[in-house]
Amino acid sequence: MKKLLLSTITFAMMLTAQAQPANKTVKIKVIETSDVHGHFFPWDFMEGKPIKGTLTRANSYIRRQREKYGNHMLLIDNGDILQGQPCVYWSNYVMPEDENLAASVINYMGYDAETVGNHDIEPGHKVYDKWIREVRCPLLGANMVKEGRKYGEAHPHNIYDGLKPYSVHYIDGVKICIIGMLTPAIPNWLNQSIWKGMEFEEMTRCARKWIRYIKDYERPDLIFGLFHSGLNGAIKTDEYEENGTESVAREVPGFDIIFFGHDHQVHNEWITNRNGNKVLCIDPSCYVNNVAETEIELTYKNGHLVKKDIKGEIIDVRDEEIDQQMLSHFKAKIDDVKKYVEREIGRFENPVYSRDGFFGNSAFTDLIHNLQMQISGAEVSFNAPLAFNNVIKAGDVTQADMFKLYRFENLMFVLRMTGEEIRKHLEFSYDMWTNTMTSPDDHALRLNDNSKGDQQRTGFQYYTFNFDSACGIDYEVDLTKPDGQKVRILRMSNGEPFDEHRWYKVVMNSYRANGGGELLTLGAGIPKDSLESRVLWHTDMDQRHYLTEEIHRQGTINPQPNNNWKFVPEEWTKPALERDRKKLFGE
Repeated sequence: MKKLLLSTITFAMMLTAQAQPANKTVKIKVIETSDVHGHFFPWDFMEGKPIKGTLTRANSYIRRQREKYGNHMLLIDNGDILQGQPCVYWSNYVMPEDENLAASVINYMGYDAETVGNHDIEPGHKVYDKWIREVRCPLLGANMVKEGRKYGEAHPHNIYDGLKPYSVHYIDGVKICIIGMLTPAIPNWLNQSIWKGMEFEEMTRCARKWIRYIKDYERPDLIFGLFHSGLNGAIKTDEYEENGTESVAREVPGFDIIFFGHDHQVHNEWITNRNGNKVLCIDPSCYVNNVAETEIELTYKNGHLVKKDIKGEIIDVRDEEIDQQMLSHFKAKIDDVKKYVEREIGRFENPVYSRDGFFGNSAFTDLIHNLQMQISGAEVSFNAPLAFNNVIKAGDVTQADMFKLYRFENLMFVLRMTGEEIRKHLEFSYDMWTNTMTSPDDHALRLNDNSKGDQQRTGFQYYTFNFDSACGIDYEVDLTKPDGQKVRILRMSNGEPFDEHRWYKVVMNSYRANGGGELLTLGAGIPKDSLESRVLWHTDMDQRHYLTEEIHRQGTINPQPNNNWKFVPEEWTKPALERDRKKLFGE
């Protein structure tokens, strides 16, 4: 019996050897999308007009590549798909009983793997837990660990329910593993209730253990990273980096390609790791204006992989033909979203412009300030322009306009802060926002002539959603003073004195209340682990919902600047601000 069994095994091995040619070349194409932010269809639901790019155009290109490569192609997405255009808000909150639209699109296009992004967590457990169940391809999050599990152990059971640390794919005998990770900066942006049940491991440590695990147990021919984390920069602490792709590529040998995103910038570059091997790192940026693709040619001799030839390219899909079949498939959903965003909310007696908020008091920014104060009963309000150049015209205000007024699905929070902390918070904001002028010819604003990021960063050295102004207090910002000494609070806006030693109720969005932008931590000096104890109240639903309700209740609004603060000395700042406005907006 032993001899018979041995003969059978030997015969089977011979058949396998005959089925797998010893010498062959395999060509593979991989296409990545990232930071889609609800840009599924060629229609801007906020502006009510056609747009370029989007997944319906990208899918025309993807179909052609599938015709060419057949089952030698992988399609992957890098997260941040659940927030952005109103169609995903409608799916997340207005029609939550239906299959999530983002899941429907992923499934329709036949994605092979997807990584979770930070904006896929922000909608909350009810939304993303359901979305995870509905997506049919593997959803990856190797560093999204169940709360209380050991970081040091590489075990799939430690990963948050419904996610996988990596996926495995086979193409013509080639074995491919894709490790997915998310930026670990989530706790700096989102309240713990939103990500309850999970923790976020530092990326380099996480990558190192899973590379080791995959090499030991899977022994693949290719290992890819699929990271929702930018190349480098942004938040960096002793514990982690927000944008850790470059660090992983350099410090963790084993990756052939890292597909990444999150920073909304185009990248296509080779990074040399500490073993002297090169890793392709590629990022298509956001909103499906591009896709990132790689062409891989593997050469086998005598059954052994002897050569890998990898090429990366960014493909512009803005002007691709619309995939009419895909558009027809989702037509009923598109029509439902259009009806939703066309719903009238109220009426504005005059237009408001988000860009005005960079140059002083603005009707746009102060409308949100005033609504926050009315809804929350707070004494002071913090708010920043969340959009670089949005306009809401005078006349009827629709649901679409509310997405222009308030871009993100933040909650509204009220915190206890001392007067001194309020001033320091504002000092930190204006230091990001404004220059220290040494002559009348200087810029008033801290501009970046070489900016290349998305619209939130265009023209500025820092993100404009961190440019907090305040309502409820009267103050001056002296641009001739050094950083940390620009803000002088004169009084409460109701005429009462302002006291740096007194406690105040301060309303802000959840991103800021949880430490986003570091205005409360590095600015006001409140320890991160103390923020939760400062919370007096917060909304259950997103801020846009309550702003919409309040505008609907009031019916007609005449938005005006509060005129409670100004840049001084005005003989310098007024001309400088006019020059900077012209530079930024051509006005």
